[in-house]
Amino acid sequence: MQNNNLFSANTSPIERHRQVLRLAAPIIFANLSVPLLGAVDTAVMGHLEHAHFLGAVAIGATIMQFVYWGFGFLRMGTTGLTAQAFGANDSGEVKANFQRAAVLGLIIGLALWALQYPIIRFSLYMFEAGETVEQLAQTYFLIRIWSAPAALINYCLIGWFIGIHNTRLTFIIQVWMNCINIVLDLVFVIGFGWGVEGVAAATVIAEVSAALLGLYLYRKEITKIGSSNLKTKLLDTEKLRRMVGINIDIFIRTFCLIFAFAYFTAQAAKFGDSVLAANAVLIQFLHFLSFGLDGFAQAAEALVGGALGAKDRATYKAAVKTATLWAVVVSVAYSIVYWFSGPLIIDLLTDLEDVRIAAKEAVPWLVLLPMIAVWPYMLDGIFIGATRSADMRNGIVISLVIFIVAVFVLRAEYGYHGLWLALTIFMAARGITLGLAFPKIERNLENA
Repeated sequence: MQNNNLFSANTSPIERHRQVLRLAAPIIFANLSVPLLGAVDTAVMGHLEHAHFLGAVAIGATIMQFVYWGFGFLRMGTTGLTAQAFGANDSGEVKANFQRAAVLGLIIGLALWALQYPIIRFSLYMFEAGETVEQLAQTYFLIRIWSAPAALINYCLIGWFIGIHNTRLTFIIQVWMNCINIVLDLVFVIGFGWGVEGVAAATVIAEVSAALLGLYLYRKEITKIGSSNLKTKLLDTEKLRRMVGINIDIFIRTFCLIFAFAYFTAQAAKFGDSVLAANAVLIQFLHFLSFGLDGFAQAAEALVGGALGAKDRATYKAAVKTATLWAVVVSVAYSIVYWFSGPLIIDLLTDLEDVRIAAKEAVPWLVLLPMIAVWPYMLDGIFIGATRSADMRNGIVISLVIFIVAVFVLRAEYGYHGLWLALTIFMAARGITLGLAFPKIERNLENA
């Protein structure tokens, strides 16, 4: 297996920037279709006659994010392990990393099918929304859950493609899935008048079709990678234990992260349907931000993993510096766009006047968050590539405790603005806790 295109400290600074952009750009462009999808979901619901349609999709989508993103370790763990094997030129382990993760993803997806009713009942109990909103949210969930195995296998595929530095294939899968979803959204909701059922059905079809396309692309890629004794690699007890340990840590990390955002939405619901609907609109701005920063964070995952697999300290430092520089530039650009265009974007997403008013009051928080959020996003990418999952787990637990305390104190004092202040504190805490653990990565590399 030849890794001629690996990022290297031996190349010129200009070439290193180009290599980072070649990795990040497909992810960024693919991810741009994700907030566009969320915006279409919000827009088709936001232009219906009642706010409870928009609120129901917001709650239903949040529950699905909580369920699916809780298993985001299937993507992140696969990227880190694959990138390190790729950097070490271990072709058998490169292939085995996807297959171990895919089997685990399939098992989890089937378990979610079996547990769908307890999951939705418990979730709605936690949200405490209006009766109509809860009924519609349950309908949405019970349709969406049928694509669970496909959605989780997609995580494994995307993680593997990033790990082998072929982000072009992640672009193909993501854009395919989101374009299918958007088209079917418009057909099912506007054309057929199916409401929340149409939004959910569109996503199910899109996720299944993306998994099938991804498996086809994966099969084409492994024919280019020569390896023997794959079965032995796949069942390697030590490798399995390491994968499970990393995945458990990342599961806890992701569970805490998604719980924080679900808790944020649940607290917003207590201010009434209009504020909940406004919150759904504002969350689209955060999705847009996260997917943009994720392009460089995921590039860092691949680059850091490859450098550590090759035990190359100079390349590791160059990868961290180059990817982070671009992420900071992008975060500043987001803040500028949100400052000048935030109210206009809100108007495009909904024509409900009470929702518009509530959403526009929170625009200053949207301007501030990118410059704070860039640090935890990039550090997450670095730690994933380094497979330093225990540090990620510990940092997010501490940050979540800080967030919950902040919500309790600030919501009572400042109302809905208090929730956004607490969220900002949460992002800062994530960056600080990971920043304190960051020097360990280089120290361990020096001792390897």
